[in-house]
Amino acid sequence: MKIAVMGAGSVGCYYGGMLARAGLPVTLIGRSQHVDAVNERGLLLEIGTDRIPVPMAATTEIEGVAGADVVLFCVKSGDTEAVGRAMAPHLRPDVTILCLQNGVDNPDRLRAAIGGEVVPVAVYVATGMAGPGHVRHHGRGDLVIGPSRRDAEIVARFGAAGIPTTVSANAIDALWAKLIVNCAYNALSALTQWPYGRLLAMEGVADVMRDVVGECVAVARASGVTVAPEIEQSVLGLAATMPGQKSSTAQDIALGKPTEIDHLNGLVMRRGAALGIPTPANRVLHTLVKAAEAPRG
Repeated sequence: MKIAVMGAGSVGCYYGGMLARAGLPVTLIGRSQHVDAVNERGLLLEIGTDRIPVPMAATTEIEGVAGADVVLFCVKSGDTEAVGRAMAPHLRPDVTILCLQNGVDNPDRLRAAIGGEVVPVAVYVATGMAGPGHVRHHGRGDLVIGPSRRDAEIVARFGAAGIPTTVSANAIDALWAKLIVNCAYNALSALTQWPYGRLLAMEGVADVMRDVVGECVAVARASGVTVAPEIEQSVLGLAATMPGQKSSTAQDIALGKPTEIDHLNGLVMRRGAALGIPTPANRVLHTLVKAAEAPRG
């Protein structure tokens, strides 16, 4: 199975590195600073106290997807259609695209842009880039994927690489559950630049998260999505499992990069407006993050 990783940020580098370490041919497609480092010395995969150099191919060119059986699609949500259309001419007709992005609407948007087999994936991993070509793993790493023509092989190959992978016809429900977690944590972590453990220790934060979760659940259920009754407890309990983790939105704000907030709290806000469901807590967080990412001056 030949793998291409489109958008080799921390998530793409982690999964690409795990698969390459297991002997699968992997090509990372990303920014030049990371690509140059990987081509020079391999990807540095840091897991716990282990720092593992993993040789693999890396390129800045979108043609790197050519010949891949499976593409891990990891670009920012705002780039979904443009990157999808750009890579479409280079894809095998029978390629399986695993959509590892934040948010719930990316698989449909990508499928509409390029057609073919686009599989929703709920990603449960905490990672960060520690430097050019250097990815650091903070916790978990399991995937829930939708059904596809290659799902049995993907489960077997990924599992052998240390990536627990489950196939579920309800992968969209899992994506919504993850979206609810992201709506609760990402903006607050970004605005404070605090990790999850410190956030939950702050008086009033848990109550804000409860408000956010309640709005998300109302919108999800009105959209026909099944949400577990214990979702609130799961959200509030997450901080204890990864107390040192900052959200991807926090990392984007710190680096002066555009965030995906439009596809997190912003999506809930828009869906709520269309369904007649008020989402004031999500609106406030969305507005504050948009202000934080706006140019200074």
